Amino acid sequence: MVFRGERSANKIYVVIAIFVIILIIFTFLFGGNQLIESYIESKYLESNGWYDSGESEYNERLLGLEKQVSFKYKLKKTDDKYPAFLTVTTIKTLFMMNEEELLEKTVETINKAVEEENIILDNESEYTNWRVLNNGHKTHYIIYNGTDISTNTTEDVVIIGETWNCAMSGTSIICIGGAQLTDNASGNTDKNYTHLAEIIGDKEGTFVNRFNSFEFIKNDGLIFNVKCH
Repeated sequence: MVFRGERSANKIYVVIAIFVIILIIFTFLFGGNQLIESYIESKYLESNGWYDSGESEYNERLLGLEKQVSFKYKLKKTDDKYPAFLTVTTIKTLFMMNEEELLEKTVETINKAVEEENIILDNESEYTNWRVLNNGHKTHYIIYNGTDISTNTTEDVVIIGETWNCAMSGTSIICIGGAQLTDNASGNTDKNYTHLAEIIGDKEGTFVNRFNSFEFIKNDGLIFNVKCH
């Protein structure tokens, strides 16, 4: 005789077993699927005075069902008075994130990045829009003004997060870039958009009106040339 409690327990075990089998199948199918890493080709880095810092970061979660890799790019001039940075992150999940999820993830990534760089964001300055990159993808980007408080003097900075899904590689890409505009430490309050233009410029001069700077016209920027497939 099988008691009711034993039958219920058996059903639970069956459900757990089925779930484990499904998870193993997904892990086998998806785990063997290579993550195609997004990056910036050296010719674009060198022409803009940047380099791959080698500070890559790779993570796997959920038994390989989620994979993520990040590359960080820096300026070659280590003594430059207008520092800047750029990270390119590739994310592969079982199901690609939708645009809303990507934007939320981008904002989370921005907040983490500015915390590491000792930058305070002006959330009221938030600006979002879209553009088409050299790789053909339509992206969404979000821009903030901010203040760098990492030194004795505060400096004006601009932070951009740009994101898109690449169906050909089955990945989601998030780029986070930041550039210091002022040099108050040397008494120079004039804004220098050179490195920001190197990060976000494109051949259409997308950001000319927003920043009112000739440096963004026809600039072959780094994010514009990310290779993702």
